[in-house]
Order: sequence, then C-alpha cells, then structure tokens
Amino acid sequence: MGHYIRVLSPNPVRVSMSRLMEALEELGAPVALSGDSGETNWRQLVLAHPEGKDIAVVECDLVEKGSLAEEEIGELLEEIAEAQPASAAAWLQAYLAEVKAIYAIQVVAGANEGEGWDVVDTIRNALLAHAGGIIQADNEGFSNEEGYHILWQFDEDVEGDWWMAVLKDGKWVKFEMDLGDPEHRAAFLAGKVPAGVEIVD
Repeated sequence: MGHYIRVLSPNPVRVSMSRLMEALEELGAPVALSGDSGETNWRQLVLAHPEGKDIAVVECDLVEKGSLAEEEIGELLEEIAEAQPASAAAWLQAYLAEVKAIYAIQVVAGANEGEGWDVVDTIRNALLAHAGGIIQADNEGFSNEEGYHILWQFDEDVEGDWWMAVLKDGKWVKFEMDLGDPEHRAAFLAGKVPAGVEIVD
C-alpha cells in the first residue's frame, strides 16, 4: 500500500504540472515525472528515479458531490471525532468542511533510495505553496496551515522532537516537544503547552 501524505486544500484548481517540474528542477535531483493528462487536468502523477523504481504516486481528487474525495473527507471526519486535543479536532472539523481538493502522495519503495525522500518533500512543499492547505500523514496526524502538528495520531512508541501547536484563545501557540516524554504528551493531548518547552513567536 505505501505510506500516504495528504495535502488538503481549500483551492479547487489543480496545481499545474509545470509548477511541480520547476520545484523538482530547483531541487536538482534526477527524477522523472509523468502524468495521465494535461497541464492542469491531471489526476495522477508518477515520480520515479530515471530508469529505476517509482518514488511516489500523486493523485488529485476535487471534492464534488458524490466524488471519491467527498467520501474521503467523510472518513477523515469520522477518524478525528474522538481525537485529541479536542480543540484541534473541532478546528479540523470546520476546516475540512471547506476543503476543495485532496492531493494524496503515496510514498513507495523508491523513496528510500538516493534522494527519494527529498523528492517527496519537494512535491509536498510545492503543492502547499501553490494550493495552500494543511497536511495529514498516516500514523502521525494533521498539521495547521503553518505546518505545525496539531492532532495526535502517532503510534504509542513514537519518540523524537517535533514541532507542534495548540489553540489558545483562538490562536496557535507553537513549540517543539519530545513526543516520547509522557508529561509533554499528556499536556499536548489536553490542549496545553508542555512545561519547559521553547515557544516559537
């Protein structure tokens, strides 16, 4: 199946293939990009190492009545209904109602070779830059529009430092926390800034 990273955008217009190619050219990594249709009406793109393995498959579905994307939004809403922090889940419920396009990046075997993950990051960042929106990643959770992590969907044994944000008086308070620290984790799940962390202005 592969690992999925999604860009959930309020913009109903697909990011053009040429903009994505420009981003890849700036990266400078050798990568082949192929699509199933034209500049702005593509539905699927494949990123691959030249003469090698696929790195990722990018699909774009517009949220329209009866569409696969509309069904996916419904599934995401069900998924976050009991998630924490509750304040972030409520913010996401309102945000998802305004999403007009879903870019699903399926990361496959070739991402672990050469500059594969740099290619994945470049495409994700280009989609965000040109379409706007938030990120959802399998076994991680959701970000806000600034890229800070706001909803906990990590595995229980997760560790490491991560940039996070919680809502306070309608504004995001941003900080870096240790995902494996029980006190940091408990505070975040309660929608609070963990004690002792550095807050980002």
